[in-house]
Amino acid sequence: MAPRKPREREMLLESVIALIFIFVACVDLCDGATVVDVYRLIQYDMSGVPFGSRLASLNHHAASLHFSPHVDLSRTVLLIPLRELNMSFVKEYIAESKPLGGLIFLLPRMFSFENKDGMGSNHQDESKELLKNALDELEQILIHANLPYPVYFAFEDDNIDAVLTDIKKNDVTGQPATATTGGYKFVVSAPEPKKVVSPPITNIQGWLAGLKTDDDAHQLPTIAIVASYDTFGAAPALSVGSDSNGSGIVALLEVARLFSLLYSNPKTRGQYNLLFGLTSGGPYNYNGTHKWLRSFDQRLRESIDYAICLDSIGSWENELWIHVSKPPENAFIKKIHEDFSRVAEELGFKVNLKHKKINISNPRVAWEHEQFSRLRVTAATLSELSTAPELLGKTGGLVDGRHFVNEAAIVRSVKLIAESLARHIYGHQGKNIQIFADNSNLAVNPSYVQSWLDVLSQTPRVAPFLSKGDPFVMALKKELEDHTDEVNLHRDVLDGMFTFYDSTRAKLNIYQVASVTFDLLLLLVLGSYLIVLFSFLVITTRGLDDLISLFRRPPSRKVKTA
Repeated sequence: MAPRKPREREMLLESVIALIFIFVACVDLCDGATVVDVYRLIQYDMSGVPFGSRLASLNHHAASLHFSPHVDLSRTVLLIPLRELNMSFVKEYIAESKPLGGLIFLLPRMFSFENKDGMGSNHQDESKELLKNALDELEQILIHANLPYPVYFAFEDDNIDAVLTDIKKNDVTGQPATATTGGYKFVVSAPEPKKVVSPPITNIQGWLAGLKTDDDAHQLPTIAIVASYDTFGAAPALSVGSDSNGSGIVALLEVARLFSLLYSNPKTRGQYNLLFGLTSGGPYNYNGTHKWLRSFDQRLRESIDYAICLDSIGSWENELWIHVSKPPENAFIKKIHEDFSRVAEELGFKVNLKHKKINISNPRVAWEHEQFSRLRVTAATLSELSTAPELLGKTGGLVDGRHFVNEAAIVRSVKLIAESLARHIYGHQGKNIQIFADNSNLAVNPSYVQSWLDVLSQTPRVAPFLSKGDPFVMALKKELEDHTDEVNLHRDVLDGMFTFYDSTRAKLNIYQVASVTFDLLLLLVLGSYLIVLFSFLVITTRGLDDLISLFRRPPSRKVKTA
């Protein structure tokens, strides 16, 4: 009997240890429901004033908009679908700085740049337009607010929709999710956001030299075609800017391709140099354009006949706008407008002219051409927008996705630009001559437009988060090298009033948490089971007397007296 006792004790010890591990694992009873990709609201400072979401980590219970009135939400994350968005609620909580544990906005899949499905049937267009307008308003509210809690965006899917349904059911009962009542817990493990030190900006420049009349081609007049390529939005990891300014980039690349065909043959090479510029820092008063122009030598700057800047030309129907800083009566401005208007009339639409005088003392730069105008270079911006957007507005935000851009509009814009430039270069103004006629070797290529639009519509490109050797920047450089000469990069640092912080995307872990009441009940059951198991093992191995002796009071020791 004696040799069995060590083995029995070992079995008893192993059973107890195993049960303890089971108990510890079950007491929290956090069942991992799902893991979701989330995208953080931008965090930045403007002139030292903080804006955006100031925190990244998250560890709170979840609730929906159906929470009970007067409930404390300081340790609660609200999961709000865009389809159910109550704008008054959002404005109230932000304006009055009411405490929240966090916000997660649930967006329809159509706003995801990974969504390759079509927009759907026409009868849904109205509801989609309403959602687009609501998201646009929400984005502007969020990027201009200082929010002392984490704010994230996520996209609808079956898993998170099921979680939201359960959360709503719990909220309808009037019991918010807490450690006492249970529910769902949202956890984002993220480091404290850090400042982006010396955010880089990279300008890309290409050149098509005109027909030389002497040894120095730079003595020829130059036309500059320019487009800003970076974006800004509420969620940097989602800011693809298909229209603003993906459409402008695509148009510039296609114009470069078309003129490279003309300029490759000395017989059709014009007596104008063509300068192509893809600039960075557009949302921040066109800081990159400013630095790029300052890098020009004086002869190049003085040789520029005019510059045409392309901005948001992918969502229009019947009219475009040419924005200028010089008065419409100016001979150069009048000629630019006439050239574009004649071609537009032939193509079946209208080009309007809009003058906005610039204030040199005001640092705000509304249009890219204004950076040229400040250096006394004639310039204009071609855009579908009739008025200049506000600072950080319409710069490639959440609503500026692939499904809201019309490829045909970009193709028509390219025809307008290329034909107007060609007639100016070759002296065909006023003549109904189509140099880039359809079905010719010089026709605009819709497939080329579509392919680059698809690439841009899947590439977030907020300048402070693009590295110096970013693959996207290198891809633009290579594409420009295929069509132009002397392509080079102009690198600098974004300066001025903006400071940015990292941590733009994360993983959201959703746990289903049991209530404390259930934990106590589980504790009671497991405790009783352990006592019964322990008693059974002692009785079978050592006998009932030994079990009773464990609970019997030991006899007191008497002190022997002499």
